[in-house]
Amino acid sequence: MAADIKEARKRRHERIRKKVSGTSERPRLSVYRSLDHMYAQVIDDNNRQTLVSASSLEKEFKDAKSNKGNIATAKQVGELIARKALGKGVKKVVFDRGGYPYHGRVKALADAAREAGLEF
Repeated sequence: MAADIKEARKRRHERIRKKVSGTSERPRLSVYRSLDHMYAQVIDDNNRQTLVSASSLEKEFKDAKSNKGNIATAKQVGELIARKALGKGVKKVVFDRGGYPYHGRVKALADAAREAGLEF
């Protein structure tokens, strides 16, 4: 059953990626979640370049004793990716939820990135 769930997510992600593409003016904010960690990247698909990335594996999260695969950590990753993107001059992005449902950790990351200054 786990393989079916992964395949369904991949199909959803492919369907989303047909419609969502990042440009140099509006790069794509891509989200990946595993059981233990959260990852986010701001990607310019035209130039095939990752502009900034953030994850729960960064130095800021090393001293955290709690589980890094929870909503609180997702919020911190969202704030971190927004700070890094704004530092690179990226203010507007398109959101790529990666085939995941838009709730829980994915929604928390998106809301935190919006609050920190990213527009999408």
